[in-house]
Amino acid sequence: MAVDGFFGKLGMVTTSDHASVVSMNLFVALLCACILIGHLLEESRWMNESITALGIGLCTGIIILLTTGGKSSHLLVFSEDLFFIYLLPPIIFNAGFQVKKKQFFRNFMTIMLFGAIGTLISFAIISLGAIHFFQKMNIGPLKIGDFLAIGAIFSATDSVCTLQVLNQDETPLLYSLVFGEGVVNDATSVVLFNAIQSFDLSHFNSSIALQFIGNFLYLFITSTMLGVLAGLLSAYMIKKLYFGRHSTDREVALMILMAYLSYMLAELFYLSAILTVFFCGIVMSHYTWHNVTESSRVTTKHAFATLSFVAEIFIFLYVGMDALDIEKWRVVSDSPGKSIGVSSILLGLILVGRAAFVFPLSFLSNLTKNSPYDKINFKQQVTIWWAGLMRGAVSMALAYNQFTRSGHTHLHGNAIMITSTITVVLFSTVVFGLMTKPLVRILLPQSKYGTSVTSSEPSSPKSFTVPLLNNGQDTEADKGSQQAHRPTSLRMLLSTPSHTVHSYWRKFDDAFMRPVFGGRGFVPFVPGSPIEQDVLQWP
Repeated sequence: MAVDGFFGKLGMVTTSDHASVVSMNLFVALLCACILIGHLLEESRWMNESITALGIGLCTGIIILLTTGGKSSHLLVFSEDLFFIYLLPPIIFNAGFQVKKKQFFRNFMTIMLFGAIGTLISFAIISLGAIHFFQKMNIGPLKIGDFLAIGAIFSATDSVCTLQVLNQDETPLLYSLVFGEGVVNDATSVVLFNAIQSFDLSHFNSSIALQFIGNFLYLFITSTMLGVLAGLLSAYMIKKLYFGRHSTDREVALMILMAYLSYMLAELFYLSAILTVFFCGIVMSHYTWHNVTESSRVTTKHAFATLSFVAEIFIFLYVGMDALDIEKWRVVSDSPGKSIGVSSILLGLILVGRAAFVFPLSFLSNLTKNSPYDKINFKQQVTIWWAGLMRGAVSMALAYNQFTRSGHTHLHGNAIMITSTITVVLFSTVVFGLMTKPLVRILLPQSKYGTSVTSSEPSSPKSFTVPLLNNGQDTEADKGSQQAHRPTSLRMLLSTPSHTVHSYWRKFDDAFMRPVFGGRGFVPFVPGSPIEQDVLQWP
């Protein structure tokens, strides 16, 4: 009997494992389908991989619903750990690693103004609107912490659709603002969300408000510093030990592992891992990347971009399947009108909250700019406003964290918030995403003449529109083309750099940082290395 029981349990485990293997096979096949269909639709540039993955996920969910008799719609159960520990790190790290640092830091104050201050304004408007409307609608026993969490959840933007349409060589200012704000916005939203969860907000007063602000600033600053330190440590180790003389595999592995370690250390110390790994990526691209062999540079560029690309598709594919999860919709089936009303109110608050900071903060930013080329005109402001209307995987993950337990919920109020989040993410990504291309063409008509740059390159990974080994720095050709458009200001900038924070940083960097941590112009010179061969072949 004991033997029969043992083999019976073994059979159950084997069946369960086989079911998991079948699910993973189907999911990987769907990922391949997303890439193939996305490639075929790339010429029109109306559809991107995000919308394609959502569409395939929805279709797959419908098929699974029909084959299971309405019991399930997804192959994998949503896991916050899967999202925050495995899928998000490569996406955020690659964003920092591929960023055009010169443009990013030249517009750093404006990016922080939009990404941090703007997100706080949007958070306040969405939270207050949720308190005002949802309490009247009586959607469920939501507490003050839940309403503030709603503000943080729907403050997290997803600007992928706009970035895939914009040309970073034609509109470097606009691209760097949209790109930089998107990353800082995600980090700020997650920091806000974590701060909300760590405080007892049932008895809110001025003391708790000050502690909340202090905790927010502490998380922001310490997370950034941890990312910078991790990046500098990797640069110093690779510069001193120079793994490339023995094995390029080791230095590539060390870069990947140090990047992931920075993220996990931030999680370990309850910091903002998004900010940490983003700034780790920036520091690694500035120092570490120049310390490795040329073959390792090519490898790391492709490896980080590919991991980020696959992770993004994986997330949207799952969101599409989970949108039809019958369990959540069954809980709210008795009040479909209420669910639609909540979704509509949330979309309205997102539109208002976005407009409430983009236009006023753009006006303030323009007051500090002397050159008209550095100012944000009205059409660019509308594009920035539109870019931040879409909601994506970060909003989904935060909503699951707040309103579900292990991906499941049976409470009516929580189920309404989950289904409304799914509705907002789907509507904003598909509808707003499809409208992005014609809107940008109307607002920025000159970008249609620059499609020759982007049409010959894959839209994802996004960063591959710049030369592979250029690492986000302007090439001589780029500088020449930019000078043709605005000769006076850029020539003056290149010939006599103004006394800005960027110019002072360059002096400090060349005098103190690069001699210690390496970087451009301080690459180790080893006999027989690819670098030496390039030097010997130089005419």
